[in-house]
Amino acid sequence: MDLSQIYTQLIMEHNKNTQNKRALDDPTIVEHGHNPSCGDDITLNLIEKNGVIVDASFTGSGCAISQASTSIMIDLIKGKSTEDALELAELFIKMIKKEIEDDNELEKLEDAVAFENISNMPARVKCAVLPWHTLEEALKK
Repeated sequence: MDLSQIYTQLIMEHNKNTQNKRALDDPTIVEHGHNPSCGDDITLNLIEKNGVIVDASFTGSGCAISQASTSIMIDLIKGKSTEDALELAELFIKMIKKEIEDDNELEKLEDAVAFENISNMPARVKCAVLPWHTLEEALKK
């Protein structure tokens, strides 16, 4: 199995997994994200305490790419400081724009590197970055 097949499988698994797709009781941060070009629609719910994201979830609907990207992002940011989560969002977006030359930087994104070549499918880029832009908006408020 080549790497692209592994990445495709990872995306499909996260799309089907509902562990992170749930309502969150008493979130301290709520941010809505919408992609009008395809209809992807998510609401990101975070519980932040003392500068750390202690829990996160999302609700909404969309394509497999947007749903998987959101789920993977949530796995990555739980337990991280808000500053680290913001840095990860910026790193993800730079990866999509092919602005990262150091592969060691990509390791910080863990499973999110599955979207590294999404820029080869321009119609899907907005789907993959939706949750990351939503996270940036949520954390910059």
